[in-house]
Amino acid sequence: MGELFSHYNILGAFGLTILLTVSAAIGALVLGTVVAVMRVSPVPFLNKLGALYVNVVRNTPLTLIIVFCNIGFVVNLGMSFSEDIARNNIIWAIIGLSWYHAAFVCEALRSGVNTIPTGQAEAARSIGLTFGQSLTEVLLPQAFRGSITPLGNTLIALTKNTTIATAIGVAEISRVMKQVIDDRIDLLLPMVAVVAIGFVVLTLPVGLLTTRLSEKLAVKR
Repeated sequence: MGELFSHYNILGAFGLTILLTVSAAIGALVLGTVVAVMRVSPVPFLNKLGALYVNVVRNTPLTLIIVFCNIGFVVNLGMSFSEDIARNNIIWAIIGLSWYHAAFVCEALRSGVNTIPTGQAEAARSIGLTFGQSLTEVLLPQAFRGSITPLGNTLIALTKNTTIATAIGVAEISRVMKQVIDDRIDLLLPMVAVVAIGFVVLTLPVGLLTTRLSEKLAVKR
């Protein structure tokens, strides 16, 4: 086990996995909230556009999205954020992960909105609140509280899906494991154990925290 950590940057790879997770989680939350607003909007065009986004993205393999971000935008269109190839790949991996998981964030929030009694939206309109005001002051706060568990599950899935970033050369933990397979197959079992334990350490607290928060912040009916 000591030889594994001395020859390979295990901690650095897990650090990059955490960076991908946190950055993509923020991006997915922001984009997913916007799409969720479109999905519940009274404007038919926005509603259909949001539904199209969700249906297309959810049914597209994440690997394809990540690779498209690299080949489509970088190689074909020349869109780069940095001259450093490794840094540029990390940024595009974050964009791809955010793009994909925003669809699941949207559906989690939409399910939260659907749990809110219609009478509350009607009451908001009756006191003169616009759609935007009723959304930000009445619907979304309760939707976030009601969708903590599915949002937590999406975050756990995002954490595990960061391994897809290796498809465009991002040196997160699964890429290090591939290096171990190529260079030192005798260290494969310890490496698998390290990766498994590492992901349990990263995801288990999220599951416990979301369960705790969902119980504590549940909207009382």
